Amino acid sequence: MTSAASKYLQRYTDLLLATQSTNGNGESLDLDTAMGQVVDRIRQVKNSDGVVLLVGNGGSAAIASHMQNDISKAAGIKSLVFTEQPLLTALTNDDGYKSAFEFTTNLWAGRGDLMIAISSSGSSENILRASRAALNAGAGLVTMSGFNSDNQLRSLGEVNLYVASSSYGYVETAHAALGHYLTDAAAGLLDNAGDE
Repeated sequence: MTSAASKYLQRYTDLLLATQSTNGNGESLDLDTAMGQVVDRIRQVKNSDGVVLLVGNGGSAAIASHMQNDISKAAGIKSLVFTEQPLLTALTNDDGYKSAFEFTTNLWAGRGDLMIAISSSGSSENILRASRAALNAGAGLVTMSGFNSDNQLRSLGEVNLYVASSSYGYVETAHAALGHYLTDAAAGLLDNAGDE
């Protein structure tokens, strides 16, 4: 008999491997192609001396911060998250939470940069506004979302990674695993890793 933990982990594994990927036209991409395009895009940012900008709320903010750490330290690529508490609280107090990441994106994003927008629901207004601001600034956009397959965020990126679950635990864990793959690959840590 399979235990509850084994069932949970098997469900997570199944969802992760079934991550759906689309391009900016909504056309399906196989996962290896999509992830390869994102890794190439992250490396392009390094070569153009650009910046990777990462946004998320709650658990997604934690994933964004972890990815920022790995992109900076392991891959040597400039990257930013917009969750520095004094600035975030000043912006949200004065202008509201919906525009906080949009404001910082407008300050930082430019051509040659890349935003990675992470939202379990894909419908957080502040993430959508930041994503549109990045696109308006000429930056690229990669999205990670879950919940409804027709969420707004999923239609915005040049590559969109979607986990078909309405469970925060599954979606966030899958996003974290996808993020680890992207940062390890961008840093060249997988080139000779073998089957560890």
